[in-house]
Amino acid sequence: MGTYLNPGEQSFRMAINSEIFVDKTELIQYLNSVINTQQRFVSVSRPRRFGKTMAADMICAYYDRKADSRELFQRRKLADCAPVQTSGKDIHWDEYLGKFDVIRLVMTKYFRKKDSVSNALQKMQKLVIRDLKMAYPDIDYFNDEDLIQSIDDVYDNIGRQVVLVIDEWDAVFRERQYDKDGQTEYLDFLRDLMKDNKHIALAYITGILPIKKYGKHSALNMFDEYSMVQPMRLAEYAGFTESEVKALCKKYVMDFRDVSSWYDGYKVTDYIPINKRKAFRLGNYFAHRICVYSPLSVVKAMQNGIVDNYWNKTENYEALADFIRMDFDGLKQTVALLMDGGRVKVSLKTYQNDMTTFHSKDDILALLIHLGYLGFEGEEKEGRINFEYGEVFIPNREILEEFRTSTETDEWTGTFEQFKVSQELLTATWNKDADRVAELLEKAHNQASNKTYHDEAALSYGVQLAYYAARKYYTTILELDSGKGYIDIAYLPAPKYPNIPALIIELKYNKTADTALEQIKRQQYPDRLEHYKGNILLVAIDYDRNTSNDKPEFKHHECKIEEM
Repeated sequence: MGTYLNPGEQSFRMAINSEIFVDKTELIQYLNSVINTQQRFVSVSRPRRFGKTMAADMICAYYDRKADSRELFQRRKLADCAPVQTSGKDIHWDEYLGKFDVIRLVMTKYFRKKDSVSNALQKMQKLVIRDLKMAYPDIDYFNDEDLIQSIDDVYDNIGRQVVLVIDEWDAVFRERQYDKDGQTEYLDFLRDLMKDNKHIALAYITGILPIKKYGKHSALNMFDEYSMVQPMRLAEYAGFTESEVKALCKKYVMDFRDVSSWYDGYKVTDYIPINKRKAFRLGNYFAHRICVYSPLSVVKAMQNGIVDNYWNKTENYEALADFIRMDFDGLKQTVALLMDGGRVKVSLKTYQNDMTTFHSKDDILALLIHLGYLGFEGEEKEGRINFEYGEVFIPNREILEEFRTSTETDEWTGTFEQFKVSQELLTATWNKDADRVAELLEKAHNQASNKTYHDEAALSYGVQLAYYAARKYYTTILELDSGKGYIDIAYLPAPKYPNIPALIIELKYNKTADTALEQIKRQQYPDRLEHYKGNILLVAIDYDRNTSNDKPEFKHHECKIEEM
């Protein structure tokens, strides 16, 4: 056995011998089904301490031709798996046990900030080639500094394929965030090493980040990606499942409800079996939605007997505070809403799968999903799941504590004060307290950076910001066509809150609230919301720019509220 070639089973044996070992060996059965197929390139991205390295150790132990691993696996779940039926043959659990050379690379060993990517790749290749030459000394190597060529030389001489396992594959994007040329060189190397090379029976790479995109396209497009956004066939291996945690709680005499509130909440989507797909399209199948738990935190809680915050502290550049401080598009207000238990719609289309290319709030939120700070649920509609759009949320109490710690600085004081005003504004609206609504709108206006509304469009934007807390409870629709006009702002209750009133907000600029209320009735706006009849609040708001400020209690905003 070598350090990089055929590293053996020792690391996986240590995992099995640990006090707490959760059996995830069934993952091997899926990998066996894709060996030597077009799907043999597998990329798994997970937050830190979600079991990526243990899975990599397990894969090495299973496929390594030098490892004597049968006894490790024949007592595990893998050995009880039914054969995988493929078009070519039935694959039993031990079909590929010990059948390949395994090359194991942990990229954090090579990529340091002080060294160039070129030097790191050169060093890594020399180390692996040294193992190859020790294992196969009689091969006539064409170039013993070129790893790709050397693997080809071995394959061409003896026909032995390789299982390539790369842990922390994205180290270059974390250690050398701004070295774009180096990152491109690294991706080119990986593509040349694997793509269209028949000597690769299976490639399994793990990291925190999904594969880097340039524009809309993946830089390594031969890979099938299994991420926190779209884990699919590997969903149950994204973390600990509910049944696994229940079993641990029973063994270690822990309160499952308490453990669940602290560590549950990462909602992931499993693949949909063929015999369930018709039911899914009809809206009658929901088993594809599962929640997973943070493995490290669960293990620590079981070992210590105390449910607490065990979230892994990572490098400074991955600190939560560093990212949420980037106040793109009102990101801080979004964080306040999330900390209040809200969910926020997000688009993942523009995220480039790195830690530096941010063009919007959504790009930051996308990164936080992959770092484990946010849960994500794809948009489901008419029997289809859209993984480019969905909602984000803080998954559990442990992560909420991380957000609280990261927002304790003075720079967050104003944000939380504004959000508190927004919460009070929503409550006053529900209570039909029009004077208080006008007062709170004035306060929100004075806290905003733009102290003057120049027209009704600017007023609409300001009112939406003032009602930011409503996003927890409502879907916001602007300029909703009523058939006889357009409702300026409609707040429709989210399915989770069916008993709160729908809100119809009509805005006027330099007129009166009565004028706005009369328009709502004259244009019969409530008829557009027939489903909510009997539980609709008509909210008429006017902003008078010319109101005299001679008295301390003056305000520009006027409000009238009626129930319908």
